[in-house]
Amino acid sequence: MNSTNVTGSKATAPRIAVVLGGGAVKGLAHVGALRAIREAGIVPALYAGSSIGAMIAAAAASGRAPDDLMARALRVRRRDLFRINHMGMLMERMLSRSIYLEAPLRALCDELVDDGTFDSFRHPLLVSAVDLERGLPVVFGRSGFRDVRVRDAVYASCALPGFFPPGVVGNRVCIDGGTMDNLPVSIAGLEVDAIIAVDVGIADVPHAVGVAEQGFATIFMRAASMMMHEMQQATLTRWAGPPMLLVRPTVSHIGWFSFAHVEELLQVGYDATRAALTHLLDALAAPGGIFPRQEMEVTVDRDRCTGCGLCVAHHPALMGLGRDQKAYPLQPVHNFSPADTAFSRCCPSAAITVAPLAPRDLATERLVQSA
Repeated sequence: MNSTNVTGSKATAPRIAVVLGGGAVKGLAHVGALRAIREAGIVPALYAGSSIGAMIAAAAASGRAPDDLMARALRVRRRDLFRINHMGMLMERMLSRSIYLEAPLRALCDELVDDGTFDSFRHPLLVSAVDLERGLPVVFGRSGFRDVRVRDAVYASCALPGFFPPGVVGNRVCIDGGTMDNLPVSIAGLEVDAIIAVDVGIADVPHAVGVAEQGFATIFMRAASMMMHEMQQATLTRWAGPPMLLVRPTVSHIGWFSFAHVEELLQVGYDATRAALTHLLDALAAPGGIFPRQEMEVTVDRDRCTGCGLCVAHHPALMGLGRDQKAYPLQPVHNFSPADTAFSRCCPSAAITVAPLAPRDLATERLVQSA
C-alpha cells in the first residue's frame, strides 16, 4: 500500500505514526514490522517508542533501512547487551546501580542511532522515558524536550531499573520508559491522523510455572510485566485518539532476554504486521477506535466459575452475575479489537474464553439479530 494512495492523492495522504513498544529482546520483532511497513509503501510522519522500541524507532528515524537492521539483529549476541557488573556488585554491594554494565548498551545505541539532538534529526521522533528524581514520565522530542542528544534519550529509555544504570538526559536522570508508558500511543496521537502500534512485550501475561524458583531477576520481570500490562490496557480501554492499527505478534512464549529466537522474532513481527496492514484502510476510514476488529464470542465455563465476581467488578459493561452466582456475558457476541479480548484475564479460574466466532455461527447470529 503506497502512502500516496491511501486516500487517493498525495496532497491528502494521512499522517501516520509508527509506535513501537518495549519488550527487551522481544523487541527485535519490531525490525520485521518495519520491513512490512516499508514494503507497504507507508512513509511514517512520526516514529515513537519506549525501551527497545525507542531504540529501533530512533534507528529508523536515523534512516537505517529495515534490511540493514535485520542483518544487525541476526548478528546480535547476549554479550552485546548484557555484561555483569562484577566490580560494582562486589565493591558497592546493595549500593550498586545495576546488575549489568552501561557500556555495551551505550555502544549499541551509538551504533544504531545518529548523533545529534531531536532538533537536528532527519525524521520526527518521540522517545518515552521516566524522570527518576521527579517521578514523572517525560517524552523527549516534544516541545521543550528537544534540545538533548537522541542517543542519551534512547539509552535512558532502555535503562531497565536494576538491570542498567539510569541515564542522564540533559539535566534529568531517567530510566526505562516502559516503567510508566510502554506503548506511547497517547502522546504520538496528538498530531497524526492514524497510528500503527506494535506491541511486543505485554499483550498478555501467560501462565508460568516455577517463576518463584528462578531468581529475583525473573520474579522482578514477571511483576513488571503484570504492572505494565495493566497500565497499557487502561490506556487502550479508554482510547479516544485517532484510529489505531494495533499489531500484536505472538511472542509471549519467548523470554525477555532470550537470544535463541532472533529469526523467529524477525519473521513473526513481519507476518503479524503484514496481516494487520490489510485492515489499514478500514482504520483510516473510521473517526477513531482500535483495529483490526473481529466478531468474537464470549463464553463462561460454569464448572470453572467460582462466582468471585471479579469479571463483573472490572468489566460491568460486559459481564453479569446470575442468581446462581455464576458469571455470564451480558452479550455473547462482540465486535472486538485486539485490545478488547484481554478482559478475560481478570478471571482467576480461567473460566472466561474469548474466541473468534465460527462463520456458520456468525451467520446465525446475524439472522437472530435481524429477526
